[in-house]
Amino acid sequence: MRRLLVALSLLLAPLWSAPCSAQARSQLGPLCTTETTPAGQMVDACSKIIALKVFKGEQLATVYFWRAVGWNRKGDYARVIADTTEAIRLQPSQAVYSLRGSAYYDKGDYDIAIADFDDALKLGPPDGIIFHNRGNAWRGKGDYAKAIADYDMSIKADPRSAFSFQNRGIAKGALGELDGALSDINQAIRLDPTLPQPLINRTAIWRAKNDLDRAIADGSEAIRLAKEKPPVNIMTPPNSVLISAYTHRALAYEAKGDYARAKDDYNATLAIVASDAGSKANQATAKVRLSLVTDPAVPIPRDAPAPSGQQQTTPTQQQGNAAPAPSPVPATPGKRMALVIGNGAYAHVRALPNPPNDARAVAKSLRDIGFVVSEGVDLDRAAMQKMTRDFLREAARAQVAIVYYAGHGVQVDGRNYLIPVDVELKPGVSMTEAMIDMDTIMAGLDDQVRTNILIFDACRNNPMVQQVASTGSSRGIEGTPGLAAPSSLGSGATLGAGTLIAFATAPGQVALDGEGANSPFSAALSRHIGTPGLEVQQMLTRVRAEVVSGTKNKQVPWSNSSLLGEVYLAEK
Repeated sequence: MRRLLVALSLLLAPLWSAPCSAQARSQLGPLCTTETTPAGQMVDACSKIIALKVFKGEQLATVYFWRAVGWNRKGDYARVIADTTEAIRLQPSQAVYSLRGSAYYDKGDYDIAIADFDDALKLGPPDGIIFHNRGNAWRGKGDYAKAIADYDMSIKADPRSAFSFQNRGIAKGALGELDGALSDINQAIRLDPTLPQPLINRTAIWRAKNDLDRAIADGSEAIRLAKEKPPVNIMTPPNSVLISAYTHRALAYEAKGDYARAKDDYNATLAIVASDAGSKANQATAKVRLSLVTDPAVPIPRDAPAPSGQQQTTPTQQQGNAAPAPSPVPATPGKRMALVIGNGAYAHVRALPNPPNDARAVAKSLRDIGFVVSEGVDLDRAAMQKMTRDFLREAARAQVAIVYYAGHGVQVDGRNYLIPVDVELKPGVSMTEAMIDMDTIMAGLDDQVRTNILIFDACRNNPMVQQVASTGSSRGIEGTPGLAAPSSLGSGATLGAGTLIAFATAPGQVALDGEGANSPFSAALSRHIGTPGLEVQQMLTRVRAEVVSGTKNKQVPWSNSSLLGEVYLAEK
């Protein structure tokens, strides 16, 4: 990208003698087109040049490009896209397409980013930086083979590209090749030991290998470097490196049981201004994890550093019909955990006979294949929230985490909520405060080193219609059946894990509770989930086929996956 920037600045260099004000000739031009100009001054200078209405065509496109560079450095990607789109209209170029593609990437719009990088490569000779950036977008989509191919091209063009080695290592790690990932990231560190980003990614590898002391050491060094010399590359979103470093070190501290230091790092993460999609996802995770480690009732893991005079607490008894939470012992590498909840005995909305049976059947199937299961039936909000939080806390040290819920669920303004048995909509009371936010569960589990599987048989008919009508409350819940498709599967963190979400039926559709002891979906799930040697997505395919056949095409289960490899719940 730097050589493209230089080319565009040379394009405008002879034009500052054009008929315009003396200030524009002597000050505005260099301020607009010099890469080291502070972002605010760059945007201001380019805006004044555009307002002069002196340049047209290719020259004006170049000014729009440089203003987009300023917006990019400020993290304002909507304005980057607007200015680069205008520049492309005036005069397409490799640099402009590449910059717009990077802005779409930072917004999480990977398909559009790839299209822009494709167009950039068509307009000029092969460029290692564009291959690298397109590799990032493929990695964001979860297509690691194509990402590695693009990083190979980038390394071929520039064998000293530390970032290409680093990101190729991340893609290899996503495919489970931890040793290959470590080799590439070590090479990135050798090429440029002043970069914090490779250290952050090596932090994740050490965590995947359960070497938490090395993870913490690399995270600490990454934070030091990011503070000492903040990254100035225009393609690096503002503050994103420091946010990532604090988040990864916090997760390592938490996995080790050092909640005090984890709390400090989560607070530091949230105190920084985030601009890009990845940083905002990291902060969403930090917010949930912080609430878990600051809970005064949190049990201290047995391997945690014990503050002087502090006694180890014991978990309080679950309310409702919840089974006791697992003991707060340090999880061993490879530990597999599940949270299973079935709500049917609703006090103020239509009761459901099957969810408790569904939960018990699924919990038994999971225990039979070696999962540590936290099981709850007919939970009120307090008990449901406590069981969920206890599970999220314990999952910090698990390799595989499953969440299964059967019962009522609704969507409000595109967000999904699970309904406790004591929910009651009253005038003047926010409905969402009485329910459990599915996005909170997803954010709490979002992590590079754990496989997450979330299964929701919670798409029955809206139970709140009569209450909504009587209170005149949100029309979103009244008018929209079923659950909403999640807007994302987390931050796109990609090292040896991933997330799969399954609904009993398609988003926006209504699932059946069933006429027997179990719902059609959960009955099929409990039958197939323990099949030895059956990969999880193949297992869900069998479940889908059985449900479609059993309901005579009235119900079609839905799933979406960012899993990074084959996952077997029951060993081969």
